[in-house]
Amino acid sequence: MTDSANVLAAEESHFPPGIHSFDFRDWFTGLSETALAHMFTTITLGVWLTIAILIVFFLWAYRKPQIVPTKKQWLAESAYGFIRNTVSIDLMGKKDGVRFAPYLATLFLFILVMNFWAIVPGIQISPMAHIAFPATLAILSWAIYMWVGVKKHGFIKFMQLTCVPPGAPWFIYPLLIPIEFLQNIILRPVTLALRLFANMFAGHLILLVFILGGFELLNSGNVFIQGMSVLSFAMGIAMTGFELIVILLQAYVFTLLTGMYIQGSLADEH
Repeated sequence: MTDSANVLAAEESHFPPGIHSFDFRDWFTGLSETALAHMFTTITLGVWLTIAILIVFFLWAYRKPQIVPTKKQWLAESAYGFIRNTVSIDLMGKKDGVRFAPYLATLFLFILVMNFWAIVPGIQISPMAHIAFPATLAILSWAIYMWVGVKKHGFIKFMQLTCVPPGAPWFIYPLLIPIEFLQNIILRPVTLALRLFANMFAGHLILLVFILGGFELLNSGNVFIQGMSVLSFAMGIAMTGFELIVILLQAYVFTLLTGMYIQGSLADEH
């Protein structure tokens, strides 16, 4: 084997995590020429499991509802009541808060469970680390925000409330109106999606660095370097704990911002 071949072999056996780390095996590789090609991956599994877990859990919890709730019913009611009381009602008042609580609670629990796959062994990535999923949720929240505002105020009035800051002098309107339009209409779904995506993408990449780095150090053949793998694995465990905090926080922040946007579209003055 030539020196160049040796170098190439070494590079192939010791590679850093990169964009390829987000490409998951197609579960139907033997059917590459059929309609099933590229339709079911680890990410797809996480999405379908999330939906199944939420549906089965709430059906199981409310199978026989009681006035004095059982433990499972109390758990389901607590999960819903947390978002209803601390986000929906606090932001929009009781009437509108109860109206939008089911959507906000569903959004929170869906993102929470989807994010949780980031620390589950064997999967270890949230579907939210792929921009398509945060973007879809952001567009859905943006559509509700626009629909609610237009329905209550009418299109012209809603655009006026959204894009014309109250109390600003008229001569500065040519500068403020495009900025407000860009910020409140165009960029809101973009920032909503990117915030969730970037946090989950970065968390997955950090875990890859420490966990794969630990295996590379362990396979180095040098006793001292192999000992350093313990530190890498320890950092991986520590970052997994930190990732759990991020999982909870990002689900709550996405839901809170959605509630704030809906509340803003319902307000008579911004």
